[in-house]
Amino acid sequence: MIAVLILVAAALLGYLLGSIPFGLVLTRLAGLGDIRQIGSGNIGATNVLRTGNKPLALATLLLDSGKGAVAALVALDLAGRFIGPDMAMTAAVLAAGGAMLGHSFPVWLGFKGGKGVATAIGVLLAVCWPVGLLACLTWLVVAGLFRISSLSALTAIALSPLTGWWFGGPLVAGLCLFIAILVFIRHEANIRRLLKGEEPKIGAGKQAA
Repeated sequence: MIAVLILVAAALLGYLLGSIPFGLVLTRLAGLGDIRQIGSGNIGATNVLRTGNKPLALATLLLDSGKGAVAALVALDLAGRFIGPDMAMTAAVLAAGGAMLGHSFPVWLGFKGGKGVATAIGVLLAVCWPVGLLACLTWLVVAGLFRISSLSALTAIALSPLTGWWFGGPLVAGLCLFIAILVFIRHEANIRRLLKGEEPKIGAGKQAA
């Protein structure tokens, strides 16, 4: 019974941490207004960059990644202490999944949140760092070749179930698959534009905004 309660608490903790809309909070504190009224309307770092404030975009990226990592690591530590190491990774995975849901569907914003890429990188680095590192490297390579942020993100996340299975086994692969499905759903409009060849390149959104 205690184990079940801790696992549920891990998922809830992840959701609450993940639902903190750092992009919205930071842009308002900086006097830039509501980020949801700028560019794509997304609350993530890519859209914050469209304000022209690079330090703020970087802060959003780090905080969105960090909240996912913190959720997974706290759950891993607490579960390890109270229900044993055998269940600790399960708790971390549940917290990671909760953080992804929280970022994508935050209760504070009427369940209209971000696309989850930064948070995904954070949870992957925390749960199985080689998977997260490879996702980062994939993003950088694809971005360098094509200069399209969404394509870079989708490619990196799409490969993560394979690297997750290789480095972390079925549990990590399952988390990666869940993340990939969620991220692809949240990028539906981007995917349509990619197929039409209409997705803007990195840096173009600033002028459009």
